[in-house]
Amino acid sequence: MDIAIIASDTKKELMTQFCIAYCGILSKHNLCATQITGKYISDATGLSIEKLLPGATGGEQQIASRIAYDEIDVLLYFRDTVPKAEFDEAEYQLLRLCDVHNVPVATNIATAEVLICAVERGDLNWRDFVNPRSEYNRRKKAQL
Repeated sequence: MDIAIIASDTKKELMTQFCIAYCGILSKHNLCATQITGKYISDATGLSIEKLLPGATGGEQQIASRIAYDEIDVLLYFRDTVPKAEFDEAEYQLLRLCDVHNVPVATNIATAEVLICAVERGDLNWRDFVNPRSEYNRRKKAQL
């Protein structure tokens, strides 16, 4: 599975601790993250993570683009819980794309634990059929 990871500045430590706790499960999957979040996690866990641009300079949009192309199976997005003075269009669009493309998304540690356990059990294997980069679809294309 392809798992994308984003954490607001106030949630980076929590995301890192989450990834330490579930390192064994996460190591079996393809991970990408916004740059600073990815660095924190890979430094703490040794996980191989594709680091995209920092969130504020396009990393969130890169992940949104992958979601739009069904290349992300799960999004872990620990976002800041402090109310913002202005509407965050990028955050709204990212979550909207998850709804449109049926990508499970966790915005807090409780939901993230449920999703990661579901990934481990195989509950989300149906995503292999819609993700063009999945091993299932790579094998299917190779047979043609």
